[in-house]
Amino acid sequence: MSSFRGIKDYDHIQMPCTGVLVCNLGSPDAATPAAVRRFLAEFLWDPRVIEMPRSLWWLILHGIVLRVRPKKSAHAYQTVWTDEGSPLMAISRRQTDALQKALETLIPGPVKVEMAMRYGNPSVANGLKNLQQANASRILVLPLYPQYSATTTASIFDAVVDELKRWRLLPEMRIVNHYHDDALFIQALANSIDENFEAEGQPQKLIFSFHGMPKRNLEQGDPYFCECQKTARLTAERLGLSDEQWMVTFQSRFGKQEWLKPYTDKTLEQLPKDGVKKVAIVCPAFSADCLETLEEIAIENRGIFLEAGGESFNYIPALNDRPDHINALAELAMRHMQGWPELDAEWNVSHVSRDAEATAVRAKALGAKS
Repeated sequence: MSSFRGIKDYDHIQMPCTGVLVCNLGSPDAATPAAVRRFLAEFLWDPRVIEMPRSLWWLILHGIVLRVRPKKSAHAYQTVWTDEGSPLMAISRRQTDALQKALETLIPGPVKVEMAMRYGNPSVANGLKNLQQANASRILVLPLYPQYSATTTASIFDAVVDELKRWRLLPEMRIVNHYHDDALFIQALANSIDENFEAEGQPQKLIFSFHGMPKRNLEQGDPYFCECQKTARLTAERLGLSDEQWMVTFQSRFGKQEWLKPYTDKTLEQLPKDGVKKVAIVCPAFSADCLETLEEIAIENRGIFLEAGGESFNYIPALNDRPDHINALAELAMRHMQGWPELDAEWNVSHVSRDAEATAVRAKALGAKS
C-alpha cells in the first residue's frame, strides 16, 4: 500500500489559496513534570539543538537530564502559566488571528494562516495538513525567529520537509530565513522600547538579551551571533542611543561548554558594582513572551540584579501582537509571496470560480468522482 498522503475528499471545484504557516518553538501542554518531560524529550533530542553523537547524548538525556530537569522546569512554567495555557501559546494564537486579518486586507485572493510549533502541539505536520485541507497550493513558512540559527529556523525546515515527504502533491514552498534587519521589525522594536522609556523613565543601560547558543556554533558558521548584534545596533541607532547606553548579552545557557558571551546573568550581577543601578532589558530574539522572558528574565534575572545592588530593573515585553509588529510580519510575508496569483491585483473571485467549475466539468467527463 502506498504511504503517500493525498487530499481527503478532494474536490476539483475547490479553489486554491495561499497558505502561511506561522511557526514558533512551542511549550508543554501543561505545567506538570510529565508534560514538561514529553516536551523536553522532543526538543532536546533534535540534532539541530544538541549536536552530539546520538548514542552518547541518549544516555545523558534519558539518564540524567530527563530525570532532573522536568520538575524544575515545571515549577518555572507554573509561575507564568495562564488560563489560556502557556503565554507563548496564548500570544501565538492572537498573533495568528491578527496576521490572518491583516493579510486578508492586503491580498485580493484567499489566504489561510495556520499556527504551528516545532515541538509539542499544534505540530508543524498538523499545521501543514490543515493548509492542505484548505487547498493551499502555495505555502509560505514564516518562522517567528528574527535572527537565523540552525537550531531554530533550520529545524523548522527539517520538520516541514519531514511532513512533505509523505505528500503526494507538493505545494509550491517558500520559507522566510530571517528578518533581523527588516526596517519595519526594527521600527516596531524601537517603538516598544521608546514607549516603555516614556512610561518608566530612561535607564542608565539598555540591555538587549538574546537567547544563547554554544560558541562553537558561531565558529562553525552559524550567523546568529552577528544577526543579534545587527538587530541591537540598528535599534539603538533608531532610538538615538550612544554606544555607552546599550549592550548585548546572551541568556539561557545549558550545559558546561562555553556559550556566546557576555552572559546576561553574570552581566546583571556585575553592573551594580560598576555603578549601573538602573537597567531596562529587552529580548529581541523572542517574538512572543514565554518562559525565557517572563520567568528567566523578568523574575530570575531581576532578582540577580537587585540582590547585587541594583535599584531599578525594567523588563520590556516582547512585541507579541502589537499592531506595528503584526504589520511588520504582514509586509514581510507579502514581500516573500510576490508573484503568487492570489496577490495579483487583477485576481477576480468570479473568474476563478467559473474556471474551477469548468475544470470540474471536464474532470467528471474524464471519469473523476468529484
